[in-house]
Formats: sequence, structure tokens, C-alpha cells
Amino acid sequence: MSVARLSDRVRRELTYLSFPPREWTVPHYRDGDRVLDVLIVGGGQGGLATAFGLKRERITNFRIVDRNPRGFEGPWRRFARMNGLRTSNDVTGIDLGIPSLTARAWYEARFGRQAWERIGRIPRKEWREYLDWYRDVLELPVENETEVTSIEPAGDLLLAHLRRNGRIERVHARKIVLATGVEGSGRWRAPKELVADLPAELYAHSADDIDFGRLAGKRIGVLGIGASALDNAAAALEADAARVDLCFRRADIPRINLLAWMNFAGMLGHFGDLSDLERWRYMRRIVEEVPLPPPQEAFWRCRKFENFAWHANCAWHSICVQGDVATVETEAGSFTFDFIIFATGFETDLSARPELSLIVHHIALWGDRFTPPPSEENDVLARHPYLGPAFEFMERQPGTAPFVGRLHNFTLGSLPSLGITGAAVTGMKYGVPRLVNGLVRDLFREDAAAHYQDFLTYAVPELETLESGFAWIDRLATDALSSVHKLINDELVFKASKRSRGKRTVTPSRTKRRSPKSVKRRRDAN
Repeated sequence: MSVARLSDRVRRELTYLSFPPREWTVPHYRDGDRVLDVLIVGGGQGGLATAFGLKRERITNFRIVDRNPRGFEGPWRRFARMNGLRTSNDVTGIDLGIPSLTARAWYEARFGRQAWERIGRIPRKEWREYLDWYRDVLELPVENETEVTSIEPAGDLLLAHLRRNGRIERVHARKIVLATGVEGSGRWRAPKELVADLPAELYAHSADDIDFGRLAGKRIGVLGIGASALDNAAAALEADAARVDLCFRRADIPRINLLAWMNFAGMLGHFGDLSDLERWRYMRRIVEEVPLPPPQEAFWRCRKFENFAWHANCAWHSICVQGDVATVETEAGSFTFDFIIFATGFETDLSARPELSLIVHHIALWGDRFTPPPSEENDVLARHPYLGPAFEFMERQPGTAPFVGRLHNFTLGSLPSLGITGAAVTGMKYGVPRLVNGLVRDLFREDAAAHYQDFLTYAVPELETLESGFAWIDRLATDALSSVHKLINDELVFKASKRSRGKRTVTPSRTKRRSPKSVKRRRDAN
């Protein structure tokens, strides 16, 4: 099967699932323009899947915006440098239960069934290509190179400021979904004390756009031991770096991935239903006690190079720059590098998000809502947003800012509240329906009075006649034939009238002139 035939199959199968077909949201207006039901910020996998979920619930009054050019939504063609996804190739989720829309169906149509059976993980580049196809086959209208600069309350609505080509557009929305990925609840971080005096040309964060070709023949230092640290080290080695040293403060490389344990229906679907204490303890163990390891494939990708080395118990204390060279003082001694990559992850900090700057002080964090038992405190978890069951923000002071509940945080910042369903591929199967159901519920309940009034005035007859079936059909046929005869008669009358008007109108240029002889004969006859 070709991708074109698969696309046709998807469209056909969606018609099988079209019930109920009615678009039902009640139009709202502000300043003469219709208010959006939902504004989705982010056109990556989370934003696309949310939009598809809304369409299946017959909500079409939405927009999707993304600040990146088409094809560069999400990390896959920007800073993701792994060869394949972290998850196994049987993962599903954004397909929302439609087999022909799965990554496997697309991959087999694109490369063949045997090709699929040979891979253990979906290659990164092909995953991005799959997302491009997903967007197109579902006709999801992403507006690229459009950035949300700020969000603020506007009465009972939200007002978003959108910037595109230097122009600002003000958009009112009833709901806004932040599907802005891993860093959507904070920012990428490099240790401030290390980069404060470091020239920009000597370092980058692992999430930056790095020209690895410039690193050929150079000594590279990588700080960190997570997946991105190994991915960037491998990219430098494959670009012919002279040497790559991977440094980390821990005594050994982490080995256990506790997130993998969480991949079962009960945990994925109902982590958010646990008590605050239960959720806190799960996440504290992941964040503090058993950090996530790099994938085996990422380690082997680096290990095959003889000019690669890793250094445990190697926390960095300071960096001194002399010319084009950086000397790093560490727990394990001194290192000299020509370029440094900080693979130090991100920090959760809603105040770092410019789109939230006007309202961030109203948003509840875990530190505002939950006090852990003694010796179980964790500052990292305390900085995460404390979310409701559909990823909605909660008020820091109840009753003071109800508008924050119109804003849904579908990012990795949802981890303590709703587990790995917010940004991870493995959690989309459960996270997207949870989010979409919450949006549908809130939009419906908000317009309950209007729906009830519409219900009271509903007068479309189900029982159309008290005649017998034969008499009813005969009357319908007679009425139909009468209508056809009337149309035919009207057409004939129109054509006859048109011909009659044509005969009466004679132009001088076409009037037949009489010859002199005919004129003379007529005079003689008289």
C-alpha cells in the first residue's frame, strides 16, 4: 500500500466515525469578531493530536499557532539528535485509536512491512515525516511562524497577542492550550556560575542550534549524563571531533528508567486520580532518588569511538578562558576544551515564560498547594504548576483569578500532577483524551443555558405524517412530478418568450433593401 492509498483509507475510515456530525458550540463574539473556542499554542505532536481530538468532537472553531517554520515544530528537526525515538516502535497515541493513522501504518506504507519488522525504534527523521503526513491527511490548519507573546484575562475570556511578520494580532479565546513541549513550563538552563564570563562562541546548550561541522578537530567537553548529553557527544564524534569528554557529578551512570515502569494503563490513565502525597512520592523518587539514564543505543553510539571518555565524580567548579581555549576545574582535575556543550536540561519556572508574564502570579504551584512530610521536601517539584484533572491551571488564591482555569498546560510541567501524559509520546494515548474531554466538558457546561433554550425551541418532526406508507409515498411522488412539470413548463415559456423578443427586434444593418425596379412596379400597380 502506498502512502497516497493509506491517506485515502484514513479519510474513508473517518467517515465511518462521523456520528454525531453536528457542530454544537455556541458562537460568542467580542468587538464584532467571533471568539475562538480553543487556541492551541504549539503545532508539534501534542498540539496536532489535541486539534484532531477537537475535530472528532465536532469542535472546529479553533486555531493552531507555532513560532517555528513548517516542519520544524517540536524538537525533531531542530535539537533532537538521537537516531531513533526513546520508546519502542509499538507506541501509539496521537492516532486516537484509528489503526490506519498509526505510525506503523504510515511506516509500512512508506517503506514496506519488512522494513517495519527490522526496526526496534522509529527513526527520528521518519517520525518527523510521519507528523508532517498526519498534519496533512487530517487537514490541521497550523499557522507557522506565529508566536504568542502574552496572554491576559479579558472579562470572561482570555486575550492572546499573536506576533507574525512583525505585526500583532489580538485574539480572544474561551480556552487556550499550551502544547509547547519539554520547555513549555520553563527554560533550558546552563549553570549561571559557569557561563557568566564564558564567550558565546565557546559554548552552547544541547538544545541550541549547533553547527557540528565547526567542531571537527576540536576538543569537546560535555557536561551532563542524560540522553541529550550522549546524543550531542555522539554528534560531535561523528563530526570528527578530536576528542569528547563527558563529565558528570554522580558516582556512576544511572541505569534504571523508572518512567518505563509507568507504562501501563492504570498508571497512564489514572495517575492524576491519586492523592497529592502519592503523586509527590512517585515523582520525588524519579527526580531525586533514581535519575533517568541515557538509552543504551546512545551510549553505544559514543562508546565505539576511541576518542570518547566519560568521567564520574566530575562536578565542574569553574571555567577559565585563555584565548580560544577554556580550562575547566573539576572534582577530577583540569580539562582543556575548545568548545563546551552544556547538556544540563531545563528548569521548571513559569515566570520564565513570556506568554505567562502578565498572569503567572495567579497560577498555583505545588509548593502553594501541598506540604510534604518532613524530609520529603523537593524544591524542583515544588516549582511545578499544580494542575486540575484536564491540565488546567489552578488559582494560587482560590476565588481571585478564575480565568486561569481557561488555560491548559499540556507540557512536561504537568508531570507531578498528571504523570507522563502531557508531553511524552508514551502518554499521549491517555493524555490527549483527558485534555480534550475536559475542554469539551467546560465549553458545554458554560453554554448549558443556551443549549437548554435551543432544546425548548426544537420542533423538527420525527413523525411526519399519519397517512399510510403507500399514500404518503404516492403523495410525495405526485408532488415531485408536479414540481418537475412546473419546472419544465417554466423553462419552455422562458425559451418561447426569448425567441419572440428576438423576432421583433430587427436592426437596421440587417433590413432588406428594395431594388429600384421593385419600387417602380409597386408605384405602377397603384
